[in-house]
Amino acid sequence: MDKLVLVTGHKNPDTDSICSAIAYSELKKKLGVNASPRRLGEINRETEFVLKHFDVEVPELLYTVKSQVSDLNMDKIIPVSPDISIKTAWNLMKKNNIKTLPVVDEYERLLGIVTLSDITNKYMDALDNNTIASTRTSLRNIVETLNATLLCGSQDTFHTSGKVVVAATNPEDLPGYVEEGDIVITANRLDTQLESIECGANCLIVTCGGNPSEEVIEKACSKNIVLMTTPIDTFTTARLINQSIPVGAIMTKENLIKFNIDDYVDDIKDTMLQTRYRSYPVVDDNNRIKGFISRYHLISQRRKKVILVDHNEKSQTVNGLEEAEILEIIDHHRLGDIQTANPIYIKNEPVGSTSTIIANMYFEMGIRPSKSIAGILCSAILSDTIKFQSPTSTYTDRITAEKLAEIAGINDIDEYANLMFKEGSSLQGRTPKDIFYQDFKEYTFGKRKIGIGQVNTMDKEKVSEIKKDLLEFMKRLCEDSGYNLLMLLLTDILNQATELLFVGEDKELIVKAFNVNIGENSVYLPGVVSRKKQVIPAISAAVDKL
Repeated sequence: MDKLVLVTGHKNPDTDSICSAIAYSELKKKLGVNASPRRLGEINRETEFVLKHFDVEVPELLYTVKSQVSDLNMDKIIPVSPDISIKTAWNLMKKNNIKTLPVVDEYERLLGIVTLSDITNKYMDALDNNTIASTRTSLRNIVETLNATLLCGSQDTFHTSGKVVVAATNPEDLPGYVEEGDIVITANRLDTQLESIECGANCLIVTCGGNPSEEVIEKACSKNIVLMTTPIDTFTTARLINQSIPVGAIMTKENLIKFNIDDYVDDIKDTMLQTRYRSYPVVDDNNRIKGFISRYHLISQRRKKVILVDHNEKSQTVNGLEEAEILEIIDHHRLGDIQTANPIYIKNEPVGSTSTIIANMYFEMGIRPSKSIAGILCSAILSDTIKFQSPTSTYTDRITAEKLAEIAGINDIDEYANLMFKEGSSLQGRTPKDIFYQDFKEYTFGKRKIGIGQVNTMDKEKVSEIKKDLLEFMKRLCEDSGYNLLMLLLTDILNQATELLFVGEDKELIVKAFNVNIGENSVYLPGVVSRKKQVIPAISAAVDKL
């Protein structure tokens, strides 16, 4: 499947931002794009009501689109068990032309890694006759490595407590070499085999395809001795047996440098440059192996693909956008300051809601939105246009909402809108910070940094109770974050008016913008309900005058 495309609205999302992201993702899916909606903050009560009403899931929260390890074209390598032999591991590396294997437990959690260097170095270091015992090598590994046939014994009767001995001396001299629990490699000599058993050998390996006599087999079985025969000659058997040791005995597991699949590329670069290993394992939060990366992969990283809806300004968009690839912008606001490396598709129309634009994209393509998608799109239009009473509202918004309402089964738009506003405008149980950031946007006018929040509410009594606390919060935020002016629009939906709370050194802008006399921290603005249409242009013009 094609790489995921993230569709996201602005920070401090309102109903239009969330619903347009969901609806546009669904439209892109119908057009064959692997798209998924995301949100950049907590949803407000109005949006929560809308999504629940139409049984639509809340989009996943997106913190940033900075490049992560998951965006790299990492090498996918099949993990191995710690008990496989180093010969098997070596063959896997040669067959797949790789130099590193991850070693995992039964739950695919990373235990360590084994490299070609580990195998060659450890194998050369371990050329002694105690290697099998010290590494607790399994009988299965020995049989597989030597291509042997097991004639007697099992893993239960096999004990790796002794050393490996090549019985190349006279039978009568074996007691000086073979001890209790040893593994004895011998040719097809009856006297040597019987003497090795008498000396207490735990395992007898007959080389050169020899067939032990019935006497040897019976005696070995009676004493619970492992007996096997291999077609390999004695010299090669002695050389190969150490290749049966498990990779778990030689793997690197201490001070292992690994990365999480969610790590940011910028955060791992220094580690890779300082350590300079050939490759590094990548795991998930459960320590399960996902692949390997090297410095080469940093060059070929894939940027996240995003589509922006209901905004086009840096201050309002997702963190790390400069590292992502913007594919499209669908918006109904003024053009902002986002730049792209390549030409992109932009649809910007002077209507009251981004959801109006997206709904008509459905209709223009001959695609009928589902009942739930039509419902949330209609809700977003009603929200952003304040039930068609906002100055931003257009005839297109109205006819689009009516068409969507019919599909969604909304029989009475006015009744539904009033219910939505009532559910969404309650301020009970909310902190000044929650209220202020419900629908907050930051703007830059020349050298001035201005923040404007807006809350649609019918709860006048609660507004009066918390006004003092709201202003105290705004004053602290203004000082801590260096705003020239902070404003909060408390919009009365029914009476079509706004009480404007403000703090900051540039209060004079409000006087010039609205031609009013202001109190200490508030002013009543009849007929003002739209931040986009009535507040931002007025503030911009006032800045120009200054």
